[in-house]
Amino acid sequence: MGEILKPVAKKLARLYGLVATLPFRFRKDHISKPENVSHGNWPDYLSKTFNKKGLRVLEIGSRNVTGSNLRNRFSNADYVGFDFYAGENVDVVGDAHKLSTYFAGQEKFDLIFSSAVFEHLFMPWIAALEIQKLLKVGGHVFTETHFSFASHERPWHFFQFSDMGLRALFNDSLGFDLIESGMSNPVSGYFAHNADGYLRYSPVTELYCHSEILCRKRCDIEGFEWSNVSIDGIVEGTRYPLPK
Repeated sequence: MGEILKPVAKKLARLYGLVATLPFRFRKDHISKPENVSHGNWPDYLSKTFNKKGLRVLEIGSRNVTGSNLRNRFSNADYVGFDFYAGENVDVVGDAHKLSTYFAGQEKFDLIFSSAVFEHLFMPWIAALEIQKLLKVGGHVFTETHFSFASHERPWHFFQFSDMGLRALFNDSLGFDLIESGMSNPVSGYFAHNADGYLRYSPVTELYCHSEILCRKRCDIEGFEWSNVSIDGIVEGTRYPLPK
């Protein structure tokens, strides 16, 4: 009986969601989704751009845990699947914080990409540096992760990222030029009944499920230290907004 009721409950929940989000219908989202690498577009875009003979492609977090296996999308390229655990679609098992050590002496990559990985890395800035080491000059990195999403796979769920947070990782000082970034799949939210009283039931705007970034590696960087990065080298020379 429970299995029969599940689809009904799901439909009722979606109907409730339709009503609950009505107050959000009359406002414009301030952040645009990226044209080519939004959540719904990036697999096709990356495949179309990098599924070519002579190109090397590395997927971080390649293990099939959601029913999605992207190896076939790069059938013409030299595709390598990397994950923390062995399993379907994994060629190399290892820790993304030590990524370059698993490919010492090998040809570098034209594309390194990941989806739903960076929120689970305990030091994602180290992983960003490791990716920089493994990319060819002119190579690309694509990362999709979450900005607003349910806490999951705890205790190994460490961070949520805005598009600017991803740019802070793959920044100009680290030798990356921004190609495209943004956030997709807007979320409408309310503070729950057990939130602090002054917040209870208040709407929460500007939530987005996914954040994405695509960058090109401009140059190799020697002796990079995060502590030496200039504030103007993080997000296109911007600063924290001035007091009003």
